[in-house]
Amino acid sequence: MKARSLAYTLLVALLAGCSDAPKGPSGGSVADKGLSLKDNQPKPDESAAENGGGETTANDWPNWLGPNADGISRETDWTAKWPADGPTTLWKKKVGIGFSSMAVATGADGTARVYTMGHRDGKEFVWCLDAETGDEIWSHSYAGKLVKNLHEGGPCATPTVDGDRVYTVGREGQLYCLDAADGKPVWSMDLQEEFGAELPAWGFTCSPVISGDVLIIEAGRTAALNKTTGKVIWQTALYPPGYGSPSLFIADGELRVAVLNNFGPMIVRADNGKEIVKDRWETAYKTNSTTPIVADGKVFISTGYDKGCALFDMADDKLDVVYTNKKMRNHFNNCVLLDGHLYGVDGNSNQSRNCKVVCTEFATGKVKWEHRGLGCGSLLIADGKLIILSDDGKLVTAAATPDAFRQIGSAQVLTGKCWTVPVLSHGRIYCRNTPGDLVCVDVRE
Repeated sequence: MKARSLAYTLLVALLAGCSDAPKGPSGGSVADKGLSLKDNQPKPDESAAENGGGETTANDWPNWLGPNADGISRETDWTAKWPADGPTTLWKKKVGIGFSSMAVATGADGTARVYTMGHRDGKEFVWCLDAETGDEIWSHSYAGKLVKNLHEGGPCATPTVDGDRVYTVGREGQLYCLDAADGKPVWSMDLQEEFGAELPAWGFTCSPVISGDVLIIEAGRTAALNKTTGKVIWQTALYPPGYGSPSLFIADGELRVAVLNNFGPMIVRADNGKEIVKDRWETAYKTNSTTPIVADGKVFISTGYDKGCALFDMADDKLDVVYTNKKMRNHFNNCVLLDGHLYGVDGNSNQSRNCKVVCTEFATGKVKWEHRGLGCGSLLIADGKLIILSDDGKLVTAAATPDAFRQIGSAQVLTGKCWTVPVLSHGRIYCRNTPGDLVCVDVRE
């Protein structure tokens, strides 16, 4: 792919030295194209079966951060306490190098399917596997580079399943819409070519977000596409691409999009892409890697490299700082917000032994507790419990409470580097490591 251009280098330097973002075209609007947006994030039982796709169930996990895009599973029929030798391993599968998490959705035949990505032999693969057995249902591959800048490389975005379609983003910006039934391409786009964004240092890692008829992506420009055809509806000005994904939320009766690119947090209207407000947030390595968390009229962001976190009040279309601190420095995996408290991993992957699982108050940033020993891992929440995967493959459950860290279960399920957040769906937990060992363990009651 193309090397970083002089023009882009100058743009980054300009942004680093001034408070104003670059100007750029907004384009049309969703309504102008005869399309519609959902008025909020999809609920787990809203999607209807269409053609090859199945009906999304409450226990599906069809996209990054789950059905409500909050990192919380509503699943209750599972057990967090395991025997000494751990939960039963149902199957293992080699999916290739990468950090892509898993999406799980019910197929047209009523069986759950697992989707993820990996790199091997000079190609990126999108996998569709039987959730119960791990057997391959289909795979789609295309030529791609590892982009192994100071790490192993490989795809990082998580597939997004929407009815009879699967949307994926490759490390070099290969955006695909695939048929969920057989993996055949419906349409595709080169994000570098379409939006004029040079390949970021760590590649493209945004997971596609679907709202009604529209796909929203952050790739230097935040953009809305017709999910059926791939046609661009609107796009923002060009910024240094971030490594998280967009968040959708309601404010003043309209749907809005929050992104954290490598300029900083930005809020735009979902119907036409018009910028509402933005602020500067830069790390020493120009690397913002998480997805904004929006709640109670505020937006929370967190980054590594000792930058820390911030809570902004979005009242009156502003980003007024409520607090900043260095108590929750998410290197690349998101916090999860539950009952007014954030649970996440503080610290950088290159200083794993200093990393901590931390609980803080969302409103104040006050630390409630810290727990060491799990490295730069990742977590989700289900039924009031933390499900944590340490960076060396230990799967841990603990009470999701601000009172104290109280471990419930523990099992070594993988070896090697584990930076990918696990997924709970239909009583099974899916975990993977960087080389591409995907394991499924049975936690059904």
